Amino acid sequence: MNSTVVATKPDCIDLGVLPSTLDPGIYSRAAIGLVVLATDQTVEHEFRQIFRHEGVALYESRILNDNDITPQTLRAMQARLAPAADLILPGVPLDVVAFGCTSASMEIGEDGVFAELRKVRPEAKFTNPVTAAFAAFKTLGMRRIALLTPYSQAINANLRVYFEGRGVAVTAMGTFLRTDDREAARISTDSIRDAAIAAAAHPDVDGVFISCTSLQVAPIARAAEAVSGKPLLSSNLVMAWHCLRLAGIDDPQPEFGMLFEQRLAG
Repeated sequence: MNSTVVATKPDCIDLGVLPSTLDPGIYSRAAIGLVVLATDQTVEHEFRQIFRHEGVALYESRILNDNDITPQTLRAMQARLAPAADLILPGVPLDVVAFGCTSASMEIGEDGVFAELRKVRPEAKFTNPVTAAFAAFKTLGMRRIALLTPYSQAINANLRVYFEGRGVAVTAMGTFLRTDDREAARISTDSIRDAAIAAAAHPDVDGVFISCTSLQVAPIARAAEAVSGKPLLSSNLVMAWHCLRLAGIDDPQPEFGMLFEQRLAG
């Protein structure tokens, strides 16, 4: 009769408390928080292409929204802003917090967005695509823009009124009319590039602004500018640039267009 021999393992060696030191963290230069729409497929992807700086870290939280972009669904996000921002690195100070929705920032109002974020992140500076766009327009001297969006005509009309109320003339405007955020994210970069170059060709346009964080513009901005000779901006590009500049990161990144060669205008 065979007997089974069970091997016994040696006792675990207790290495005790190991010596350690703390480094400055992966956010040694800047910690940037981003509130992203639940339906957004693009903004984080583009931000991570841009935020390649050593010591600059990006942290995100998602906010519930509706796939259909209407003034009502946009305004409904206001009460959800503070809880979403509160989930980003609790207890760790952030240098900048951005809200990643252009049309909602316009519908809620920039001050309304910042008031909600300030409830939970009083230490931070704030931005959103609309605030960042005005900072970019000022920096580049853009007073007349072509506005391209995926929005309905009603939202486009509101956006035009908002921009022109702040002294930026919308001298050309067009829409891809993809009001479902899931479709807006899939508008091809070829379509965006061709539309931007055509819009920039108008003589009374200083540059092009493509509104909506779902649209992919980072890969084609520099190439389109090389053809048109005019700045091509987008919600994601201006917001990423503004986040970096607000955090004191002035490293030039010309591969993302003219704006990324500029410091923030005073």
